Amino acid sequence: MRFLLLPLLGLSLLGCQSTQQANIEDKLQPLLPIPFTEPMQPNPRVQIEVARYSELLNSAELTRNQRAELYHIRGKLYDSLGLAQLAQIDFNRALKLRPDLAETYNFVGIHHTLRQEFSEAYESFGAVLELDESYEYAYLNRGIALYYGGRKEIAIADFERFLSSSPDDAYRMLWLYLAQNSLDPIVAQAQLKANSQQLNNEAWSTQIVQFYLNEISEEQFLDGITAGVKTQKEYVERLCEAYFYIAKRHLSTGSYVKAAEYFRLTLATNVYEFVEHKYAKLELRLLREALLKASAS
Repeated sequence: MRFLLLPLLGLSLLGCQSTQQANIEDKLQPLLPIPFTEPMQPNPRVQIEVARYSELLNSAELTRNQRAELYHIRGKLYDSLGLAQLAQIDFNRALKLRPDLAETYNFVGIHHTLRQEFSEAYESFGAVLELDESYEYAYLNRGIALYYGGRKEIAIADFERFLSSSPDDAYRMLWLYLAQNSLDPIVAQAQLKANSQQLNNEAWSTQIVQFYLNEISEEQFLDGITAGVKTQKEYVERLCEAYFYIAKRHLSTGSYVKAAEYFRLTLATNVYEFVEHKYAKLELRLLREALLKASAS
């Protein structure tokens, strides 16, 4: 499940040369055999965008608001390339210039969650909703922060709110399930079953829910990943999602070695902007800490 990059300024700055190169790459992508795919490589177009925005930021003619927007955009681009520290620096710069950028607070909150700075994360997502209560992804991300921060009951309320905005979204169902399952597996399974009636059987994400409902096996789930896939990018993105949710399933049953293996596979896809990739690293850290604590006691 991705965080889409929605630049506040037009991307016409990229120039003719990069557009032509991108068109060539797009035409070649579907011709590559899916089973021989590689981890996602840094997108050259995004790297060119970073360079362009960096050039613009060196201009002395920018207004305070324009500079804040450029820092925000470049921060998102850094984030999509997995450059978390550079992204965080730009987000902080943007907020210093313009403290009313709701989406920037959202990204800052995610970074706090990943560093297990949960109080700061809650504050950031609260700031998002104060500025724009219709910013629905703040409910997802605050729910995730609450989930990892050990406040599962409150997380459920945020996930329910997030699901209510799009009741046919499998990913929203899954995060609600994960929070409920940590408190009451029977209730969680029944709720997921009821929610699954809204799903489109043609959507790839429906298979993840079917896997969690034991309607298909892990092997069948993995075998179905390639169905309808048209490009290498789409395939790697599906792998990122599949590996994460398989890992979470193994984690819930106490299969820690298998869970760790699948979390590592999630990270190996390099799909940095996906929620699943972001939190696979945190999951591994938490799993390592739990095992060390158990072995020391």
